[in-house]
Amino acid sequence: MSRFYVSAELAEGGQTELPDNVVRHLNVLRLRSGEEIVLFNGNGNAYPARLDILEKRRATATVLREEAVCNESPLDITLIQAVSSGERMDFTLQKSVELGVNRIQPVISSRSIVRLTGERADKRISRWQEIVISACEQSGRNVIPEVLPLLSYSDALATLPDNRTKLLMSLNRPQTLTRIQPLSDGIIFMVGPEGGWTAAEETQAFDAGFQAVTLGKRILRTETASLAAIAAMQTLWGDFG
Repeated sequence: MSRFYVSAELAEGGQTELPDNVVRHLNVLRLRSGEEIVLFNGNGNAYPARLDILEKRRATATVLREEAVCNESPLDITLIQAVSSGERMDFTLQKSVELGVNRIQPVISSRSIVRLTGERADKRISRWQEIVISACEQSGRNVIPEVLPLLSYSDALATLPDNRTKLLMSLNRPQTLTRIQPLSDGIIFMVGPEGGWTAAEETQAFDAGFQAVTLGKRILRTETASLAAIAAMQTLWGDFG
């Protein structure tokens, strides 16, 4: 059944006006009035609903019931991702959400090819949040991971909580994930850009309490490293096992 995010209060028996982007999607899918869809608003529940009106530019639906559906992993993961170029960043965000990441902190590091500031940065964050919502619609998640405001590498390190297991993808004195004993409060996992971290950035990370980890002898691209590591973490400590 098709799922759609709406930023509105939802309750059994209530009727809601669906936003323009959902109306367009409904028409693309060639759905019709009377058919059922699933709505969610990020509060963790799902709301099966019936389409009452579906026109070219307008649609309404009546919520049939509220369902407590938990598709969240018990493993809390914050992904700190150095901004990558082209579609790589979009791909990383989309797939990391499917794999269960709870929040995403984009950062600009020394070797980041893409440089974003001001209005351009705000627009890109909004775009990334849309990608995250779309990934939740597809994957069945009813809680929306937040894409945090873009920060410099140093500022991101300064804002991190202390009570998390901090892991850095690096070839500098790394250990395997199987040797890590994560804290119960969750994991902060940091992955560099296409050119990797500088020696100074790695030193900063180690000083901030990060441990270097590796996934083997092969050098992975930034988007591959993020997703492979998250999948491995979910297998070891999350809900993939």
